[in-house]
Amino acid sequence: MLMLKNILAFSVIIVFSLQINAQENVPNVDLRTIGGKSLKSIDILNNEGFSIISFWATWCIPCINELDAINDLYDSWNEKYNIKVVAVSTDDARSKKRVRPMVSGKNWAFDVYVDTNQEFKRSLNVSGIPHTIVVYGSKIIHRRIGYTPGEEKDLLNIISKYNQ
Repeated sequence: MLMLKNILAFSVIIVFSLQINAQENVPNVDLRTIGGKSLKSIDILNNEGFSIISFWATWCIPCINELDAINDLYDSWNEKYNIKVVAVSTDDARSKKRVRPMVSGKNWAFDVYVDTNQEFKRSLNVSGIPHTIVVYGSKIIHRRIGYTPGEEKDLLNIISKYNQ
């Protein structure tokens, strides 16, 4: 009986993993700038190169740490690989008022968008944050959930290997 439960649990994990990784391209859904302007998710990408999409929230300390670390490297990444970084806030109606002041205080060099209704997050099967997606054109080439200091450098390694 225990063996059957283990096999069933393993099967569920496999199916769930395949569903998460099944998405091949970034879907075209509505987003907003922190100023309120509406646009499509496909329009925020670097269509001629790499984009890093980072889903974050104002209450998520690992998210903010990752975005700070990416910001420190952003200029050199952009020079070498033409990388566009896009931070997508998943703050809900209660916490979205904190997004603009935080972004202003952080002075991040990349674009920040809000996904208040979580449509973009759901369309990409993002379940936890920080959730970072590396995209070439509109094709998803890598996903990572969570953040440990230093992992921002792994993103550049993925891009450099894909670029060869």
